[in-house]
Amino acid sequence: MSKFSEYMTDWLYGENGYYATYKNIGKSGDFYTAVSTSKFFGGTIAKHIISLVSSGFLKEDAVICEIGAHHGYFLADVVEFIYTLKPQLLETLHFVIIERFDDLQEHQRKYFEESFGDVVSLTQYKSLKELQCENAFFIANEIFDAFPCELYFKDKTARVDGHNVEFDVDNAWVKEKADKYFKDRGEIAVGYEEFAKEMSAACGKFEFMSFDYGEMAARPDFSLRIYEKHNVIPFFDEKSKREELFAKSDITYDVTFAHVKDAYEEADVKFVALKTQMVALIDMGILDLLEMVKEKAGEKIYKQELEKAKMLIMPNFLGERFKMIKFRKN
Repeated sequence: MSKFSEYMTDWLYGENGYYATYKNIGKSGDFYTAVSTSKFFGGTIAKHIISLVSSGFLKEDAVICEIGAHHGYFLADVVEFIYTLKPQLLETLHFVIIERFDDLQEHQRKYFEESFGDVVSLTQYKSLKELQCENAFFIANEIFDAFPCELYFKDKTARVDGHNVEFDVDNAWVKEKADKYFKDRGEIAVGYEEFAKEMSAACGKFEFMSFDYGEMAARPDFSLRIYEKHNVIPFFDEKSKREELFAKSDITYDVTFAHVKDAYEEADVKFVALKTQMVALIDMGILDLLEMVKEKAGEKIYKQELEKAKMLIMPNFLGERFKMIKFRKN
């Protein structure tokens, strides 16, 4: 028997867990992300980083750090667009990935070497605790939905016994969080507070931006689900399905951004904004980047890239469902 958070941690991050080894993301994987959809996701972040340097918030020798980078495509896209828009910054910025798994670190190193040779150096750490810097931009895509959670139902917390889920545990911390976010059932994320404190301790002045699915207020029900080959399987459907897919498919839930916000504010980091992905990317200049493609590469390439970028911002795909949350520590 174990807490549900321990069960989910084993599912995702155990020795044979889903994220412990490299997985394909995109058409050939279990799910899509914004990174697998269009390079202009990373390109828009690159444009924003340049604007932070221009405004003086970031120094020219700041750390640009992605947390949970999987293959490394996202940070590599950022580097590629910085080279296109302001190449001299590649000589001064420091690029960092936080990645706990050795197998994924190896994939990231190889991809950066293949992409940039010795022009761009990449530093990797297993956790934020290993990083100490004065000035940074932190970026994460779909990280908060991958934190383990506890399950709560009418004053009781779940335990797991042989893939059976039973709600019969009294847990004061879980109940306190459930009451705070007006939930009588659903997921209570575990680890946001520690993560925020680690980031705050790692750097003196930074901006942190993350994209994930969810809402500011907690959902009134369970959202826990399994992704297998782009099929969504409700977690509570069948015990046999949970047993079959354990550690072989992704498991996730909707983020309660109020919980993320509170965790960062408790760590003395200022909440700046919560926006839909559509609004955030447009505000940061994704349409301007696409116009640049039209001018420099022609109508055909522009239309190809526009179709990919539409998936990032269209309300019926990723544009409304995903949110951008932003914090700053000065």
